[in-house]
Amino acid sequence: MAGTFKLDRPWDEVKEKLKEAKMELTDEDLAYKEGDEDALLGRLEKKLGKSRDELKTWIESVSSNKAQAG
Repeated sequence: MAGTFKLDRPWDEVKEKLKEAKMELTDEDLAYKEGDEDALLGRLEKKLGKSRDELKTWIESVSSNKAQAG
């Protein structure tokens, strides 16, 4: 999967929202540095059983949503 995430907030804020939505996610699961989306998506794909496209869409929607992640 190519390209970077389109995040409207800092990753640390997005990460906390993701952890609120999916309590089974850990800091290790959500370790991310810009340009290394594939590693993050690979970990989440294994843990959550969702496709990379679904996960990227979810992460970007959490980033743009000021309310709690769903």
